[in-house]
Amino acid sequence: MKKLLSMLLASALAVSMLAGCGSTNEANTGADNGDATQSETKVYKVCNLVNGTLGDKSFFDSAEAGLNKLQEDGRIEYNTIEMGGTTEDQAKWQSTLDEVSRSGEYDLIVCGTYQMPDYLKNVAEQFPDQKYLIYDDTTYELPNVANLSYAQNDLGYLVGVYAGAMTTETSVEGINEDAVIGFVGGVDSPVINDFLYGLILGAQSSNPDIKIDTRYVNSYVDPAKAKELAESMINDKHCDIIWGVAGNSGNGAAEAALETGKAYFIGVDSDQELTFSPELAAITLTSGLKNIGNSLVWFFDEWDAGKEHFGEHTLLGMKEGGIGMVTDKNYDSKTPDAVKEKVNAAIEGISSGDIVVPTAIGNETDEVQQLRESVKP
Repeated sequence: MKKLLSMLLASALAVSMLAGCGSTNEANTGADNGDATQSETKVYKVCNLVNGTLGDKSFFDSAEAGLNKLQEDGRIEYNTIEMGGTTEDQAKWQSTLDEVSRSGEYDLIVCGTYQMPDYLKNVAEQFPDQKYLIYDDTTYELPNVANLSYAQNDLGYLVGVYAGAMTTETSVEGINEDAVIGFVGGVDSPVINDFLYGLILGAQSSNPDIKIDTRYVNSYVDPAKAKELAESMINDKHCDIIWGVAGNSGNGAAEAALETGKAYFIGVDSDQELTFSPELAAITLTSGLKNIGNSLVWFFDEWDAGKEHFGEHTLLGMKEGGIGMVTDKNYDSKTPDAVKEKVNAAIEGISSGDIVVPTAIGNETDEVQQLRESVKP
């Protein structure tokens, strides 16, 4: 009897263990499938079209840095195609856009600058299922295109507050007695003049009597011409601080500041002090940051969170990290405390909304042009 009872108990235990194992395996299988689904993060295939060349140390390099960060983090795989920025190169822009769009291999095609919207519109309408992103442009609103723009007017205001105050600080070596600063723009266009609008107003807030020499290269890939313009600003108008907002061309203005030994340079888009040679870095006081790379990371953060911005114009300002200014290195060591206080007040004012800077984008009046003429040295 005892033997029979023992056998029955053993059998019951075995059945119980088998049932338990079956339940555990089924539960684990379900959990594994769920975890796999939850951990699967889409790796996007991206094509980055550069209507110029990398190495501009500002605009295109900033975008490239953001895409490179996304790839290093395992979020995208991307291919950059440098299409060139000369007049002759422009013939390739449309054909390259057509080719990569027709391939169907990319989840997103990225391009930028004011020169690309017409080319992009052609392909976006032809390939409605292809997703595109254009940074620094708001020309068209198309359902499959995300437009990212930046508050460069606010950025210009910050740089203006700084340059307008610094040019009066004659205790700083290399600053002369004339309150004159320079602006070397790529092209006389709304985006470039948005920088300029803010620059003039910011400089005037620091010094109502400030003079600003504005000249345009009419190219983003002609540093020799920018150097020539900057040399004239320095030698003829006594500019001691020049802001280059001209892509690769702007580097020529930095060279003029260095070679004359009579002026400082301010960079744009990325921290140009980090990318310049030691000699050019030494005369670069700061850089106004249009954080294109950061904005591309922000875009994919939004996309992964289910927030698509296709068919929208999205303006990124100081609150969103779209713009900023370098405040370490040369800025920190060369800038008097009184000037830093003015810049910090401007940052706080713009962030809080207490300072509202008008924009040249969509402004059909000639306010910017009139203001530009009124401050000529």
